[in-house]
Amino acid sequence: MENSYKRLSVLVPVYNERATIGEVLRRVKAVDIPLELEVIVVDDGSTDGTASILKALSDSTVKVIHHPTNRGKGAALSTAIEAATGDLLLVQDADLEYDPDDWHALLNPVMQGKASVVYGSRFTGPRKNMFPSHWIGNRVLTLMTNILYRSTLSDMETCYKLICRDALDGIRIESKGFDVEPEITAKLLRRGIRIYEVPISYSGREMSEGKKIRWYDGVKALVALVKYRFEPL
Repeated sequence: MENSYKRLSVLVPVYNERATIGEVLRRVKAVDIPLELEVIVVDDGSTDGTASILKALSDSTVKVIHHPTNRGKGAALSTAIEAATGDLLLVQDADLEYDPDDWHALLNPVMQGKASVVYGSRFTGPRKNMFPSHWIGNRVLTLMTNILYRSTLSDMETCYKLICRDALDGIRIESKGFDVEPEITAKLLRRGIRIYEVPISYSGREMSEGKKIRWYDGVKALVALVKYRFEPL
């Protein structure tokens, strides 16, 4: 059974991405999808001139919200979700690691009524190799997710999470930083929602190219997985 979704809200958390945000938004707006497009960009206290670029790019499709100080990816996503009006929500990072051309693969299962949540897996599609520590960290965190929540995911930490608004309603995001990824996954799985995965392409950055996640974010993610597994619903 096909579903009649009308609007896709693309949630773009941004922090110090002046070199890539313009191209990301160009690609986002160029994707041909059978839905009304709404782009919510949250500038999370950037200090590198990102805000000035976003001011020039804001239009009827792109809504820009500014945090006066850097609060973290989770806080930026919370702001974007609150502002979004779409019945489908999709997270899009601002660093060119993820290609909006993959949206079609994410949307197909939802539009065909096969799923209410779809993740794009970086480990089942073509990719530029990750830094070894990132690869190991992602695999460990995904394995722990599968053990704790009895799931069979291949990429819990993926940015590309397409979620029907109904599936997210009632879920309060507590995480301020990168641990928002395991929190969202944990709370969806504990609701009994089965997550559908599709292959996506991936072009990973290294620290020298501006990647912001650090080893301690992996520790925080692991703590979050355990916390939300046993926390009362």
